Amino acid sequence: MTALTGYLECWDGTTLRLPTVCQWRFSYGMGDPCDSFSVTCLWDGTLAQSLPEATRFQAVWNGETVFTGVVDECESAWEDGGTRLTVEGRGMAALLLDNEAVGSDYQVATLEDILRDHVAPYGISVAQADAMPAVSGFSVNTGSSEWQVLDRFARCYGGITPRFDRLGRLVLTAPAAEITCTLTANTALTALVLREKRYGRYDRVLVRDTAGQKLYTVVDQDFSARGGLSRKVLTMPNKTGYEAMRYNGAYQLRQSAREARMLEASLTALFPAWPGACVRVEDAWPGCAGDWRVEEMTCGWNGQGTYSTLSLSALEGGTL
Repeated sequence: MTALTGYLECWDGTTLRLPTVCQWRFSYGMGDPCDSFSVTCLWDGTLAQSLPEATRFQAVWNGETVFTGVVDECESAWEDGGTRLTVEGRGMAALLLDNEAVGSDYQVATLEDILRDHVAPYGISVAQADAMPAVSGFSVNTGSSEWQVLDRFARCYGGITPRFDRLGRLVLTAPAAEITCTLTANTALTALVLREKRYGRYDRVLVRDTAGQKLYTVVDQDFSARGGLSRKVLTMPNKTGYEAMRYNGAYQLRQSAREARMLEASLTALFPAWPGACVRVEDAWPGCAGDWRVEEMTCGWNGQGTYSTLSLSALEGGTL
C-alpha cells in the first residue's frame, strides 16, 4: 500500500508536511454529517511551534488528493510507548456549520444570491452547480447556520444535496446515475448488514402557515399503502407560497424515507465508492441485491491493515 502523506496549511499560507503517518481515518458523507478526519504520525517535536498556526489539512494517497478540510485539534503526546502527533478535523462544510447567518428576507432569492451571501465569504469555491429555481419570499431565520441556509435552499427548492469533493470544493449537482462499483461473491467483504425500519418514517406531511389559512398535504403513497401511519405537521411563515410549501413537504418525506432501508458493507479495499455514487449488489446475499446509493464512506489504516465501510441507501426507497 502506498503511504499516505499529510500536509498542514497555516493561516499565513505556509505549508507543513506531516511526519510519517502511522494511522489514519477519513469519513465522507453527503454534507450531513460533516466529513471528518483523524491522522496520527510519528512525532519528534519538530513542528511544535507551528502547530497552533495550522488551519487547513490535505491528504495525498497514491498521488491523489483524498481529503481537504479544516483543522480542529492537534494533540502531541509523549508516552511510555513512544511519541505521537494526532491531527483531527472536519471537511470544508465546517466553515458553514460554525458560522451563524444574519437573519434576512429575500424578495426573490437565487442560487447566486445564496452563494454570494452565505458561502463565498468563507473562501469556499464551487466545483459544479445545477440550475435551481429562484425562490420568492425566501427567509433566513436568525440563529440558522450558514450551512442550514444553503442546505434548505438547495434541498427544498432545487432537489440537490449539497456536498464537498476531495479538494474541498462545494458540489451542487444531482448524483450520477451510472453504477461505479459492484459487490459480488468475489468481493473482499468482511461484513454486510441490512437494516430495515419503519420508525421515523412519515407517510404524509401537512404543511401549514402560522395563521392556519393555507394547508398543503404531501403523501408518500407507497409507504401509506403498506400500512404507514405517521404524520408530520410543518408550520411555515404566512408569506410562504403554495409552491414553497409543496417543496418543503416533499423534502421532509424524502428525508424520512432516506434511511428506511440501509445496507452497510465493510471491505478491505480503500476508497471503493465515493458518496453519491451508485453501487450494485448482486444476489449472493438474500435481500441485499439491487442498486444502492452511497450515503457515507469511511476509510482507514491501522495496525490491523486497511478497511472501508460504505453506508448505502436503497435507490427506490424503503420496502417495509
